[in-house]
Amino acid sequence: MQLFSHCRAAGPGRGDVLFEQHGARKMDFRQGKKLDQRDHVVFWSKPARPTWMSIEDYQRYPQGIQVREVKVRQKVLVTTLMSPRKTTKNALGKLYFQPWHVELDLRNIKTTLGMEMLSCKSADMCEKELWVYLLAYNLIRLLMAEAALRARLPPRQLSFKHTLQMWMACCQRKFKLDAEEHMETLFLLIAKLRVGDRPGRIEPRAVKPRPTALPRLQAPRKEARERIRKCGRDNRPRLN
Repeated sequence: MQLFSHCRAAGPGRGDVLFEQHGARKMDFRQGKKLDQRDHVVFWSKPARPTWMSIEDYQRYPQGIQVREVKVRQKVLVTTLMSPRKTTKNALGKLYFQPWHVELDLRNIKTTLGMEMLSCKSADMCEKELWVYLLAYNLIRLLMAEAALRARLPPRQLSFKHTLQMWMACCQRKFKLDAEEHMETLFLLIAKLRVGDRPGRIEPRAVKPRPTALPRLQAPRKEARERIRKCGRDNRPRLN
């Protein structure tokens, strides 16, 4: 399975995707339906069933899918946006080479909203917890979109964290959300802070803090306390 770098909703039950071609896949622009230079439509057949997938799930997938392969800036991109008139090669390149927004959106969900570690124990409750975080994320985005519309700004120029802070401050001060003047004040405060335009920005996928010399807690905290009371602490430094 490939991780789609970008996804755009295209109607109920369907989504269009854009991602980079996998290096192990063989590709030949002389095959398929030619749209332009180094731009064609090909048919990807369904691969063999992996061992972890059941036969029933495997049979539910179609026998293949039509995709568009296009070469932009020395990279081969794959997309389901088939029309070269509606979506040109240049437009696909601009869309793909804006991954920083994706990184920021994931950081907003995980770090800003606090979804880095789920607190529920069962799988069903963890799924519900995920949906609650996504609901909160979409509500904050809705506030940003409304504030950007009133200020005549692109939504990407507004700060997600600043919007969340303004919303929390308004809730603590018990703003009357049904009052027009209070909502106007909220939207004005949200649009007051602008983020910088930094095209082409990239960051390494690496953690800067060094690991601590403490072992991982692999038992319930209550059992760990009882073990310390009986046997004392193990002060030998360990690195995981």
